[in-house]
Amino acid sequence: MLVLGIETTCDETSAAIVARNEDGEGEILSNVVLSQIAEHAAYGGVVPEIAARAHVEVLDHIIEQALEEANVRFDRLDGIAAAAGPGLIGGVIVGLTTAKALALSLGKPLVAVNHLEAHALTPRLTDQVTFPYLLLLASGGHTQLLAVRGLGDYVRLGTTIDDAIGEAFDKTAKMLGLGYPGGPAVEAQAMSGDAARFAFPRPLQGRPDPNFSLSGLKTAVRLEAERLAPLAAKDIRDLCASFQAAVVDMVVDRTRVGLRRFRETAGQSPSALVIAGGVAANLAIRRGLQRLGAETGLRIVMPPAALCTDNGAMIAWAGAERLSAGITDGLDVSPRARWPLDPNAPGAGKQGLGKAGVGKGAKA
Repeated sequence: MLVLGIETTCDETSAAIVARNEDGEGEILSNVVLSQIAEHAAYGGVVPEIAARAHVEVLDHIIEQALEEANVRFDRLDGIAAAAGPGLIGGVIVGLTTAKALALSLGKPLVAVNHLEAHALTPRLTDQVTFPYLLLLASGGHTQLLAVRGLGDYVRLGTTIDDAIGEAFDKTAKMLGLGYPGGPAVEAQAMSGDAARFAFPRPLQGRPDPNFSLSGLKTAVRLEAERLAPLAAKDIRDLCASFQAAVVDMVVDRTRVGLRRFRETAGQSPSALVIAGGVAANLAIRRGLQRLGAETGLRIVMPPAALCTDNGAMIAWAGAERLSAGITDGLDVSPRARWPLDPNAPGAGKQGLGKAGVGKGAKA
């Protein structure tokens, strides 16, 4: 099965061709990603109107390049998949409309993919992870712990009660004058900083519910930065290192509680702990979760960094998974700015948000 995947939910324009074999294994034949960092850098975050126009200008060429690199013609495709949300609605419309036009003109099935589900299913492409598994989805717009029980079957165990992890990285970078994109800038500064210099809080640590909170930690960084102003280069490095260490400790603690909740509700252990989303590219967070895996005996699966951030391959794979299950969509399917994976979870709309109003340092 060959599927074209289109991703335009935020500031990456991407198209990919993915093959899914009858045994359920997948292969990425091409994955072309064009970032819009340069277009948004002057604004310190993603400007939705600029993002949508940029997608319009390049998407046709990105699709052509993906087909060429995969050595696949349009007529060989078995389906067209596009991210239909959640995301910046202008960008979502561009990708989904293009997919509809291709599906109609080629006579191919259309699959409208939930961008978050694509992140959730990526480890089945890269590592053949079996259901059920525990997912930590962490990005610029989302922070959730989910029980992934099957295709389209997700139970949210925990969520952020304020900021997403990636959003906190972005805002910390902005207050320290590190520019855009913020998340990688904080991580780079932290590498040579003293993580023990500032005793920042570990929000919700030890609480029995697997939720997250970042606003208090972010405020603590701001107050310390104001106290030290003007900041020396060493101050910035140490603030970043201390902030990142606090985030890692919180993520590990909250994930440990989420694992306990998974076992209580499912009556079994997950096949793996999967980390997905742009924040999963942070090396310190990866190492912290690997330590948790060694402590609990749980398999830890982290897709390659290039597949943690937004990309067409994850959309194509989610489309192939749905097509193999006989799930397709009509040409009247609507783009969605909000689309929670677990619509029955309390406050689900907040974590089904698109990424308007947040930076993209730790990409969603």
